[in-house]
Amino acid sequence: MRTTYMAKPGEIDRKWYVVDATGIPMGRLSTVVASILRGKNKPTFTPNVDTGDNVIVINASKVALTGNKAETKIYYHHTAYAGGLKERTAGDFLAKEPTKLIETSVKGMLPHNSLGHKMGLKLHVYAGAEHTQQAQKPEVLDITNLI
Repeated sequence: MRTTYMAKPGEIDRKWYVVDATGIPMGRLSTVVASILRGKNKPTFTPNVDTGDNVIVINASKVALTGNKAETKIYYHHTAYAGGLKERTAGDFLAKEPTKLIETSVKGMLPHNSLGHKMGLKLHVYAGAEHTQQAQKPEVLDITNLI
């Protein structure tokens, strides 16, 4: 009798990938990166185990916002004080904190529990073309054929 394979945390082989965000729409970039972080691109995917890989996103400041999203898409956060609801547009967010914009988009596509938090820690976003993970020998991942 065959049983379904369930990955165990000690058996997981993790890779490092570099993704260049230049000119790629933010939503399409986020879905591919979230899928890799979750491990859905592997045949050993197990929903209750973190089987994903590490992802480095470079050139986050050059990501594309399609349509009128730069002016109409609004991000909200609350300061926990009365009347403390703050809002900013996606264009303003991209101009001031491009790394946080990508992180917010990708982490919103991961599970909202402790396992999703562990997956989100494997995301490394940089506004420019340089990153500090050269020692991990990351592979360049061309996502233009995945979107």
